[in-house]
Amino acid sequence: AFARPVFELCYKNDAFNDPLMNDDHVVALGLATEEELRAIRRMTMKINELMKKFFLALKIELIDFKIEFGRCKGEVILADEISPDTCRLWEVGTGVRLDKDRFRNDLGNIKEGYQEVLRRVTGQ
Repeated sequence: AFARPVFELCYKNDAFNDPLMNDDHVVALGLATEEELRAIRRMTMKINELMKKFFLALKIELIDFKIEFGRCKGEVILADEISPDTCRLWEVGTGVRLDKDRFRNDLGNIKEGYQEVLRRVTGQ
């Protein structure tokens, strides 16, 4: 685990394989202003803090996640879902994967992992 969260920016473009970018790239391409980048970073760190606590209470470790931002009426907003498709979620104590890596790494039925996350989130 990292000592602190790592914040990465990617250019969402399948043709280019969603390349990593830095703040200078984002501003130079006009994708966001420096002020918007600061807001995105603030929101991302807050989302990270809230999600880590939420999942830990369910005995799930949030390993990483990706989120997308957009603009609505001139304001930067979170424009994405939060799910086992956008997060890496591991069971505390066992390291059992409850996310899309079950499929990617042939670790078992992906549906079972997603259902386990749903069961814990809904308390059923």
